[in-house]
Amino acid sequence: MSRDKTSYARYNIAMSSINNNPDSATRRERFAWCMYDFANSGYTTVILTAIFNAYFVGVVAAESGNGHATLLWTLTIATANILVLISAPVLGAIVDYSGTKKRFLVVTTLGCVLFTALLSFVGPGDITLAIILVILATFMFASGENLISAFLPEISQPEMMGRLSGYGWALGYFGGLLSLILCLAYVTYAENQGLDATHYVPVSALIVAALFGIAALPTLLWLRERSGVSGAIKNTHLIRTGFERLKVTLRHASMYTDLFRFLISLTTYYSGIHIVIVLAAVYAQEVMGFSTQDTIILIMVVNITAAIGAFLFGHLQDRMGSSRCIAITLIIWCAAIICAYYAVDETLFWVAANLIGIALGGAQSAGRALVGQFTPSGRQGEFFGLWGLATKLSAIIGPLTYGGMIYLYEGDHRIALLSTLVFFIFGLIFLATVNEKRGRETAKVSY
Repeated sequence: MSRDKTSYARYNIAMSSINNNPDSATRRERFAWCMYDFANSGYTTVILTAIFNAYFVGVVAAESGNGHATLLWTLTIATANILVLISAPVLGAIVDYSGTKKRFLVVTTLGCVLFTALLSFVGPGDITLAIILVILATFMFASGENLISAFLPEISQPEMMGRLSGYGWALGYFGGLLSLILCLAYVTYAENQGLDATHYVPVSALIVAALFGIAALPTLLWLRERSGVSGAIKNTHLIRTGFERLKVTLRHASMYTDLFRFLISLTTYYSGIHIVIVLAAVYAQEVMGFSTQDTIILIMVVNITAAIGAFLFGHLQDRMGSSRCIAITLIIWCAAIICAYYAVDETLFWVAANLIGIALGGAQSAGRALVGQFTPSGRQGEFFGLWGLATKLSAIIGPLTYGGMIYLYEGDHRIALLSTLVFFIFGLIFLATVNEKRGRETAKVSY
């Protein structure tokens, strides 16, 4: 028997003991799954999008100059995502074999909470400390995001995945909104006391860490591990098995044509999305002259419109298809970037921000649901590991492209913003090659 066939045989033995019937999931369990989106959104919203990123560029690494500081921030995020990119598919294959998604989810959650809390020790000039902690926290966050997504096919039927994914993203944006409200309240209090960013940004990191840890408790307590594993697999060297499984999957990529075409599209348009997520606050402050309070309010409003977008497109994609919904959001993204490019006053910039919110919520919820629909039973960790690989590759490409253009054009954020538009246009072109119906049928075939 060839090595590939041996790997498949061993894998099929393991899958025979898996109980992942979506009908067995309770309403409380689905709520617990959605609550993880609520819990972890504070990290992306406050640390990566609204407050700490601007603090890093404007305070921690300020002596390096704006262009160099922005490049340092994008390199930090890229490094974290390179680690995830390398580990995600293998980790996914490992948890599928060993039935340990829940266990790894607990570890990554506690890790992100810990390293986020430690960001409270970062002050002006602490560039190395900030970079190390952000890399570790982001790695834990992103790994946990992949793991929680891998539970989606286990607790939802294919025809309901879009809706449940949309509920999760919508609840997540409200989680981010709550984080921002708490941080804004403290920022306002601190500024009234004459305190500056070196005081209230570290406290904001503590707020995020505390909220993440508390809000994740329903997920960690109520979400069940359904994956089983045979004795033969338990005795297998899991890391080697993970690499073997990934190699076999990639060799049989032709069997999942639409999944891999979509992952190419997703990598492309997510590069643009990650530029906005990581650098929105920097753009608002450096180009539009927003204060910290203005930026927080801006991101709060965007979170509301993003929740609306996730909820709306979550319902639409179960009716008209996930790929069509993604195409609509990419068109909205293009309109938003054009508005932001030409914005010289706050009015047009606010229009762009709210368009971004609608498109952000819709694109993220639809993309996760489509991967779930293209995933064969029993291989959720592995295939969502590939999804994680694609999203983290884009998190490297997008911000580094923007940071490189900022460096080359000596801090010109408007020119750099045009790279975002290019990513969305090409993402739309690649998406046109995906056949959603065929991809769903392929996922039903076992081999």
